[in-house]
Amino acid sequence: MQKHIILSALIALTALPALADDLSKYTEESRAAVMPFSKALMAANIKAIKEGGPESAIKVCKEIAPAMAGDISRQNGWKLTRVSFKVRNPLLGTPDEWEQKTLMQYEERVAKGEKAETLESAEIVNEPGGKYFRYMKPIVMQQGCVACHGTPDNISAGVRARLGADYPHDQATGYLPGQLRGGVSIKREIN
Repeated sequence: MQKHIILSALIALTALPALADDLSKYTEESRAAVMPFSKALMAANIKAIKEGGPESAIKVCKEIAPAMAGDISRQNGWKLTRVSFKVRNPLLGTPDEWEQKTLMQYEERVAKGEKAETLESAEIVNEPGGKYFRYMKPIVMQQGCVACHGTPDNISAGVRARLGADYPHDQATGYLPGQLRGGVSIKREIN
């Protein structure tokens, strides 16, 4: 019995370098997907605002962002999504347990003075459905974002009306530039 325990421990220890290599590889692959996604989303929002004002940006976050996330998810066999404690669309943006824990850690770290844009999280976790690689990069409020996500004095009557029609249970307001809005999350099943 004792030999079996020692053998199991040795096997587990020899697997650690491979696990670290996988974690590093998966993290790099996630960054390679999240960064272009975030930049493309920002560019689409800027373009929509220039062409039709802040109300036009609502369509970007409502239709274009989920479509982009869906395309990346299908291409890679992962689930890429944007999550937050203050959701606009509960069907797409409600964080699961790992995402909640990670967002809370981000809030604590930002409160202690770390810059949200420098944070990221990556780990391999065991969940009831299997083993997964989890990754998250914070979404930080930019100046242009307050037109739809800001305080009531930053949001025009037209935007408020459109948000009310499209998102009757919207919670995703009250932010200032530089604040943590949520995160772009990847969940990837591993064997």
